[in-house]
Amino acid sequence: MRFVSWNVNGFRAVLKKGFEEYFDQVDGDFVCLQETKMQEGQADFHPEGYYEYYSCAEKKGYSGTAVFAREKALSFSTGIGGGEDPEGRVITLEYPGFYLVCCYAPNSQNELKRIDYRMDFEDRMRDYLTELDGKKPVIYCGDLNVAHEEIDLKNPGPNRGNAGFSDEEREKMTRLLAAGFTDTFRALHPDDTGIYSWWSYRFNARANNAGWRIDYFIVSDRLTNKISRASIETDVYGSDHCPVILELDDQAI
Repeated sequence: MRFVSWNVNGFRAVLKKGFEEYFDQVDGDFVCLQETKMQEGQADFHPEGYYEYYSCAEKKGYSGTAVFAREKALSFSTGIGGGEDPEGRVITLEYPGFYLVCCYAPNSQNELKRIDYRMDFEDRMRDYLTELDGKKPVIYCGDLNVAHEEIDLKNPGPNRGNAGFSDEEREKMTRLLAAGFTDTFRALHPDDTGIYSWWSYRFNARANNAGWRIDYFIVSDRLTNKISRASIETDVYGSDHCPVILELDDQAI
């Protein structure tokens, strides 16, 4: 079973940059998108054989998430636990054997102006994922806007304390993993360096591979031994992020 997650930095824009070809080629059972920057119905993309799920921000051209799924969900909700989600950041799909949660975590912004909002978001999300995990395994994915360890970005020293690499954000990730969850990429590639999922558009960052790993698949610990692939598709362009992929044994869930 193949899961794909990608911050597309504008779904309508990436549709003009080969997204449809990539979608067909990657052949995902679930394709999760973040930062769609649109309202439902504004993108002319309706792949045959997939159900479409959207959560859109009230502010036009901002944030937003979407999931394309081959199997119809038992239930679909937006927000954390069905709560208000004016920025369209969270989609939860329930299936017989698991929950799939697609998330576009809020950025703490320059000088950590939004850190309090981010910390509250992280606490609520951890409680929510733990609650779901008590019912059935969880697959949590998306642009989580944090590089957890120094190995997860090219220049950790100068970025210490900046948005995405603040002690506060990193600690929230540590607490999430300690609550019974596994970072799938690190589970299979514990020591790999120089593999990132986001690069700034400035300073030729992608050409110089001065990137950050901030896009994740995180699963309930009891799925860890079912992971057959966890990859970062650094050769796929069209956004300032690249897709990340998780494959689980079909018998796992």
